[in-house]
Amino acid sequence: MAKEPRPVEELSIWKDAQAMMKKARAEGIETVHERLQQQTPHCKFCELGVSCRICTMGPCKITPKAPRGVCGADADVIVARNFGRFIAGGSAGHSDHGRDLIEVLEAIVEGDTKDYSISDENKLRAIAAEVGVETEGREIMDVARDAVEVFFGDFGSRKKQVAFLSRVPEKRRQIWDRIGMTPRGVDREIAEMMHRTHMGCDNDAPNTMVHAARTSLSDGWAGSMIGTELSDVIFGTPTPSMSEANLGVIKEDKVNLLVHGHNPVVSEMVLAAAREPELIKEAEALGAKGINVAGLCCTGNELLMRQGIPMAGNHLMTELALLTGAVEAVVVDYQCIMPSLVQIAGCYHTRFIDTAQKARFTGAIHYDIHPHNAMEQARDIVRLAIKAYAERDASRVDIPCEPVKLMTGFSNEAVIGALGGSLTPLVDAIKAGDIRGAVGIVGCNNPKFQQDSMNVGLAKELIKKDILVLATGCVTTAAGKAGLLVPEAIEMAGPGLKKVCGSLGIPPVLHYGSCVDNSRILQLCAALANEIGVDISDLPVGASSPEWYSEKAAAIGLYAVASGIYTHLGHPPNILGSETVTNIATSGLEDLVGASFVIEPDPVKTAELFDERIKSKRKALGLSE
Repeated sequence: MAKEPRPVEELSIWKDAQAMMKKARAEGIETVHERLQQQTPHCKFCELGVSCRICTMGPCKITPKAPRGVCGADADVIVARNFGRFIAGGSAGHSDHGRDLIEVLEAIVEGDTKDYSISDENKLRAIAAEVGVETEGREIMDVARDAVEVFFGDFGSRKKQVAFLSRVPEKRRQIWDRIGMTPRGVDREIAEMMHRTHMGCDNDAPNTMVHAARTSLSDGWAGSMIGTELSDVIFGTPTPSMSEANLGVIKEDKVNLLVHGHNPVVSEMVLAAAREPELIKEAEALGAKGINVAGLCCTGNELLMRQGIPMAGNHLMTELALLTGAVEAVVVDYQCIMPSLVQIAGCYHTRFIDTAQKARFTGAIHYDIHPHNAMEQARDIVRLAIKAYAERDASRVDIPCEPVKLMTGFSNEAVIGALGGSLTPLVDAIKAGDIRGAVGIVGCNNPKFQQDSMNVGLAKELIKKDILVLATGCVTTAAGKAGLLVPEAIEMAGPGLKKVCGSLGIPPVLHYGSCVDNSRILQLCAALANEIGVDISDLPVGASSPEWYSEKAAAIGLYAVASGIYTHLGHPPNILGSETVTNIATSGLEDLVGASFVIEPDPVKTAELFDERIKSKRKALGLSE
């Protein structure tokens, strides 16, 4: 018997989402919410992390009557192995993104591309100097060539530590060295995790968890950080600008292309092609008033930060954006792309286009984009979208709202520039208590939550308490739609935050980029700690991923904790079947690295937990409330 669908008001806080869910049901189109109902109740063994299928003596599951698998592994070992592989998957995703950016920079250096170039030479020289490359008096391509070698080296097995550990406070590096957590190479840590979790290898849960942390740190301080920094070098370092968000950014009178995924290497080229006068004329010849490019998820965040391109939605809006009936093409690269989009695109005139060999979708139109052919391929993609416009069924178009404004572009360079060139004014504001602390709210949507209820609810509660919020990833669109990413949002903030943000003309919630750009937050925390002369764990800061779902989010959370940042999750990873692993995550890591995870599904209670943590850190630093 089919389950009665839940009311759409329970599924999302947004009117545009609710309207499209009703349209989907009226047209008989299945979305993520219906599929979640079909999949529940979930397997309890999998939820607890006590099922194991890493060898064919099993699969095994741990119960009171069968407390060990065929090989003898108990719940602690099985849960730790499963979690370690989960972290390895997440670290691989963001770090492989970083590798792609190194390859583009290498193509620029070697003259293998005409489509990409170095946009920010000053930043390249700055980061090259940080990682030990000689920059004085040298040509930019020579500096870039040496930087390429250093960053490729961070993926290998021959180094004792990754290059950007030069940014980490000395106290933090000593902690990592003491417990064997210093990240040596991205691929090395991921490969070692896969080896450790092979049957008959690491059968000590705490030891596996330490290497899980090391693996995540190789992502945060190498793979992701390289991805962020080289994206700035190639496409430009973000500076503050205004844009828009929600389904209203899709235009009824234009050819609409949505870019989706995580890698700006593709989306930047699509945007550049869509701006070419010749292609705009082709669109106008079919009756359109131009070409409109809008973003979904993190590749949308990349374009939002650098180009001001509007955001159509976050993870749980991706299917619903197609239901407007006004999208000519969805162009994807990789990560967080639901295969269901191919089916939903097929219900309309929409072309679904994939662009990466590592992320092919059955039923998609494939374009194989590389540095040497990117612009040519992007033009073909835009032409395909223009042709699709002629097939649009106007009677099925429903764009449910008008867009809302948001402010974007808060890179660390932009923030420091706004502060007059140093972090001293920010430190002074923290010391004075006008900014009592800061929390990064990052990551995803999960259909197990009412969409964005936690993301928005927590942000609102924190800024009331004079706690600055930095938003990345899918939280960006949520905060923007809630009116939190405009300077006028200071009216929702406490008096201290209102004073500081008002004087700078910025919102109390700052858009800090895509989910790979959580490395910007790591860098900022390290810089603040170095400025004050303390460890990162001494700072009045925190991190949260309230509605997370992915391996990448778990890796981000773990590298935040391992870096000394108290981190909240709205629901637990699949580790509750092991008391040992659960206790390590929620308390034991505090003793090891000065931070831990906390699990709480209520935004008000979560804000109170952060408030208490920030009070204790301020007191330890000798700062008044």
